[in-house]
Amino acid sequence: MSKHLIPDQVLSQPEPLSEAEPLARVPSTPFAFLRFLIVKHFRGRVAALVALAGTATSIEAFGPYALSHLINAITAAVQTHASFTTAILPWLLLLAGIWLGSTVAYRTYEWVDVGTSPRMRALAQKYLFTYLMGHSPRYFQENFAGKLGQKVKQAGQAVVGVLNILGFEMVRVTMLLLVGGVLMFNAHATYAIVLALWAVVYLGIVVSLARRCVVLSKAFSNEVSTSTGRLIDAIGNSDLVRAFAKAGYERRFLSHFLADEMNASRRLRTFLILMRAFMAVATLALLLELTALAGMDALSGALSVGAFAMIYFLANQIIRSVQELSYRMLDYFEQLGTLAEALELVSAQHEIVDAPDAAPLQVREGGIRFEHVRFSHPDGLQVFDDLNLIIRPGEKVGLVGPSGAGKSTLVKLLRRQFEPQVGRILIDGQDISHVQWDSLNQAIAEVPQVAGVFHRAVRDNIRYAKPDAAEGEVERAAREAFAHDFITGRASGYDTIVGEQGIKLSGGERQRIAIARALVKDARILVLDEATSSLDSESEHLIQEALWTLMQGRTVIAIAHRLSTIAGMDRIVYLEAGRTIEEGPHRELLAKGGAYARLWNRQMGGFINAA
Repeated sequence: MSKHLIPDQVLSQPEPLSEAEPLARVPSTPFAFLRFLIVKHFRGRVAALVALAGTATSIEAFGPYALSHLINAITAAVQTHASFTTAILPWLLLLAGIWLGSTVAYRTYEWVDVGTSPRMRALAQKYLFTYLMGHSPRYFQENFAGKLGQKVKQAGQAVVGVLNILGFEMVRVTMLLLVGGVLMFNAHATYAIVLALWAVVYLGIVVSLARRCVVLSKAFSNEVSTSTGRLIDAIGNSDLVRAFAKAGYERRFLSHFLADEMNASRRLRTFLILMRAFMAVATLALLLELTALAGMDALSGALSVGAFAMIYFLANQIIRSVQELSYRMLDYFEQLGTLAEALELVSAQHEIVDAPDAAPLQVREGGIRFEHVRFSHPDGLQVFDDLNLIIRPGEKVGLVGPSGAGKSTLVKLLRRQFEPQVGRILIDGQDISHVQWDSLNQAIAEVPQVAGVFHRAVRDNIRYAKPDAAEGEVERAAREAFAHDFITGRASGYDTIVGEQGIKLSGGERQRIAIARALVKDARILVLDEATSSLDSESEHLIQEALWTLMQGRTVIAIAHRLSTIAGMDRIVYLEAGRTIEEGPHRELLAKGGAYARLWNRQMGGFINAA
């Protein structure tokens, strides 16, 4: 975002998550990842949360115990005509203290959690995002950006959900069963035995049911995702649907996926009804059994009225908490599954990593050498077998040839987005496989065929390579890229938000923003990948002037299908099937009458002076 759009109070705050440094490998399982976050950042806070949850529940569990003594005190006071102050008030004060103590403990828990859960969610997302951005370009080609972003966000939420269930719900039920069991055992051992047996059987069945429910829930979620994808696919191609008069076909096509979604929803809802019915019957059975046992003991005189009330209210309290945990078990397994899926996707081992001895790349002159490079894609498609290419410092080289010749792959190898199976690539004598990847990319400025822009202000897009660039530097780059006029022609000028993927800009305007960004970067090596492909002839002429200015004193590799953009280069390399077919200046290649000359004659145009 532009700094002009951020409130001053936000700008004045320090970086909130600076401690989430990049990791060599993200823990790949839910509990390992949760443990990593807790041990590294939240050890004390999580211990405090568990202690507070246990304390609050333990205090609360003594409420029925104090209530039983209050009832007995009232009964005795009626018979003995004792005063309220001496017979009843102490137990009332104890009951009030229990209620107040548990309330304070619960609110303290919530207060500690305010500083824990939101921060843990943010840190989890930042760790995963940081690791995610270390993946190679191939990884992002194989995974949808929206899916990756969704998984990172879901993982952060799932971490907090799992922690809350483990650190609060399970602690609460465990303490209630322990304290309640002891109090019931003191009243009569039978009550504690009944409670323990019921808890083991009930929770075991609920866990099994919850696992089955998660399977049905995932099936329903998958059907929703599928039908949503089909729906969006049809909407996104609405013009095509209309052009072929296929609205009826698309409606029938979609109905199959909606029917699958409907049936999956019915199966899930039916199972939930049965699961909740079992929970209701099981908890009612426990309450009736304990109440019946306590009632018979009270009638026989083995149990006081107050003790009967304690058993009843304790049973109610335990049942209510166990039911809440039962409902949360479904959520627990869903969150655990969500976190596992996200970690499995994001924590895959990085394909390209810095060597242990990697040092920053030191670019002095910008000379480039490809030595005996062999490269094949994972599917076995070979691009280069034995590529040798020398680009002298400050030389401007144009790469031409048919599609699939290896032009873009050569640039990706140079930027180490791919790694060769054999051979090496040197910049100023430094093997790029032994330099830090970030320093390599810092040394190369690129104007790609499809200009990438952020949903941010024009200013921020231009100075992305140099965030501290002065306003004058940004404007100068925009002028040299012939972008200043269309920028200032908008109401917000350089503060104009360009929209997602620059949707508010034309293709040529996005390209000029990318050129201005390369000007601000001011790198020693420049890569132009169809840099004028989105421009009309007049804009192309203007941009070529800006590019020639940008190219001065730099090592340049330019890829082009429109030969007019590279005719004035020092040398042109014609690639075909991963091999160098021809190379030399434009005039020499034309005179030679080979592949380049044939390509040039087919296009019938270009820089006449250069020819």
